[in-house]
Amino acid sequence: MASSIALLVDGDNISPCFSEEILAFAQQLGRLDLARVYGGGHRASRWMEAAGFRFIHAGPGKNGADILLSIDAIEACQLNEFKALVIATSDGDFSHLAYRLRERGLEVYGLGEDKAPVLFRAACTEFSTLALKGSAKPPNPTTQRHNSPTNLDEKIRAMIALHSKNGSGMRISELAPKMHSLHGVKISSQVERTWRAYLVKRPELYQLDPRGPEAKVRFLPLGFAN
Repeated sequence: MASSIALLVDGDNISPCFSEEILAFAQQLGRLDLARVYGGGHRASRWMEAAGFRFIHAGPGKNGADILLSIDAIEACQLNEFKALVIATSDGDFSHLAYRLRERGLEVYGLGEDKAPVLFRAACTEFSTLALKGSAKPPNPTTQRHNSPTNLDEKIRAMIALHSKNGSGMRISELAPKMHSLHGVKISSQVERTWRAYLVKRPELYQLDPRGPEAKVRFLPLGFAN
């Protein structure tokens, strides 16, 4: 049974000053058997001095590190030896990778700076913001769980469950007419003004597909747990 943890760091995007915090975060999840940093630029090269990591040089190409990280992540998933994968980056393009890994049954823990986009945060099983160097302790996997479900969220969850097949979720475009018809809810009366904005703002409660006419939303059971 898969029981170990894999850690992949976007060295061109994340500063090595976070190396200790990233390593501590991954180790608290379980046995860390793979820890790699991908990079090619001058900033990333400083990762070669970070203890506990294997540095993978991606060459001078613009997206070399991103491509190698993605390849190794998919390979790690195919090996079926890891229960979870930690991706350290603030690059929103990795949201596609996170969604694919989760579809394959892997838990994906995201780590990034405050600038990390909501799209990547929502794509991960859980996301934690890296603290400044010298903070008292590493980020905890549950630090982003700050929104408690409201009465509206409970209604949304019930609606998703009603229209979801085999856990695939329901189309986001269907939420507006169905929530208005059944509950008289108009999303325009909320601060976020749109359903996508409302759902994205609550990554601990909902998981969304990338934008598109068939994009779906799923609720996260842990977010609604008492």
